[in-house]
Amino acid sequence: GWAKSILFNAALRAEFEAFFHRRDSFSLGVCNGCQMLSQLQSLIPGAEHWPRFVRNQSAQFEARLVQVEVLDSPSILFRGMTGSRLPIPVAHGEGRTEFASAIANDAGSSLAALRYVDSLGNATAQYPENPNGSLGGLTAFTSVDGRATIMMPHPERAFRTVQHSWCPDEWGEDGPWMRLFRNARTWLG
Repeated sequence: GWAKSILFNAALRAEFEAFFHRRDSFSLGVCNGCQMLSQLQSLIPGAEHWPRFVRNQSAQFEARLVQVEVLDSPSILFRGMTGSRLPIPVAHGEGRTEFASAIANDAGSSLAALRYVDSLGNATAQYPENPNGSLGGLTAFTSVDGRATIMMPHPERAFRTVQHSWCPDEWGEDGPWMRLFRNARTWLG
């Protein structure tokens, strides 16, 4: 669709490429933004092995609250969050990862930033804990330098405690996903 048309419009392609190559820029693609940036990976330094996102294994739109684990990655947005297991909403019909090759799968997996986990904290490809069937439960990726991050789940729908049906009192007003946005602000300086 339109993401591929960007690749064929030379002026627009140059503008996107210039943005992604600036050392003072970062990007976050969530859900449809994740799909779009994965299609633009050739313009993003260090994102060559990102997957593309295809139809969910269930062949239907999936919307629910799931649990993810933050993996050790260079993402500037997930700094200080490694090992956290957090609830997060999902809402997508095309969220299953598909890598171009086994080599790309290995390289892309090394840049994974989030994975779906079950109630015991184990990575899962099982439905419904993994709403799309992605291998290893992988659902977010970052570039080699950590400035570009893509993810299918929606942290913007769960960054305040009032957005949760229940949360521990010690959370206060901010949910744990607020850290992602604060990390972005801290990186900007």
